[in-house]
Amino acid sequence: MDIAVVGPGAMGCLFAARLKQSGNNVTLVDYKEQRAAFISSEGVRIEGSSGSHVVSVPAAVGKMAVPPEVIIVFVKATQTKKAAMNAATWAGPDSLVLTLQNGLGNMEILQEIFGIKRVAAGVTAEGGTLLEAGHVRHAGRGETIIGRPPGDAGKIERLVNALNGAGFSARLVDRVEELIWGKLLVNVGINALAAVTRLRNGDIPRIEPLRQIMADAVEEAMAVVRAKGVKLPYENPLQKVMDVCQATAVNLASMLQDVLRERTTEVEAINGAIVREASALGIPAPVNMALARIVKGIESSYDLRADSI
Repeated sequence: MDIAVVGPGAMGCLFAARLKQSGNNVTLVDYKEQRAAFISSEGVRIEGSSGSHVVSVPAAVGKMAVPPEVIIVFVKATQTKKAAMNAATWAGPDSLVLTLQNGLGNMEILQEIFGIKRVAAGVTAEGGTLLEAGHVRHAGRGETIIGRPPGDAGKIERLVNALNGAGFSARLVDRVEELIWGKLLVNVGINALAAVTRLRNGDIPRIEPLRQIMADAVEEAMAVVRAKGVKLPYENPLQKVMDVCQATAVNLASMLQDVLRERTTEVEAINGAIVREASALGIPAPVNMALARIVKGIESSYDLRADSI
């Protein structure tokens, strides 16, 4: 397939490299010319339990010469609209757009720009840490589950086959809302706590006070889920969070990676989204509000941080 992967972060590089390695025509789409040139020249390096290898993946800035069949969006939630508006200038009229991003609201933004029938959404439990430009540590494997779009399903079925052919565990489902909320609750339990404490995923639930905060944040999110009548793809949300922590124990959560690089995080699309949804329903969410405010405070004070006594 002809595939454009928008966003050369950990997940973007991982998916682009493995799809390219399995025989697909893949281009990474970036907004930084110097980084795109580096990746085009040096390739994408993936390291992990299966060893280390480099895959030659071209990276482009701006318009693509040939519209791709599929555009997979992996940018941060704060960049979704800008990236989508850029992609709309080079996407073909039949290009399918897939979001595998974290948080709420990404699918709706893409639908506004590309139309409902051209947008698919899903979640991935793959874990990765971006070590430097084009260099990813694959820190955990998991399913990639995609909802069928309301338009032609043939292209999304071909993409799922391509993902499985690339070594991912991918499948299609009819309802995507429960998947997005299911992934959101996992991120609610892990990401902000990792960003604040600077702990790896597996270390967070081992510490009793943090495990309690995790449980409280997840329970607030569950109150929203129950009020909205959303059915989650698992029975026990807190246990699911614990299982993900164990499965990706050595991984640095994406929000922690952003904090370590002094970048804007996705906390508003994760814990902040729970606060907004809860407020609209008249439900209190003080733990998620506190976590979101602390992370935003960290973002706003990168230049003030004390590094030593």
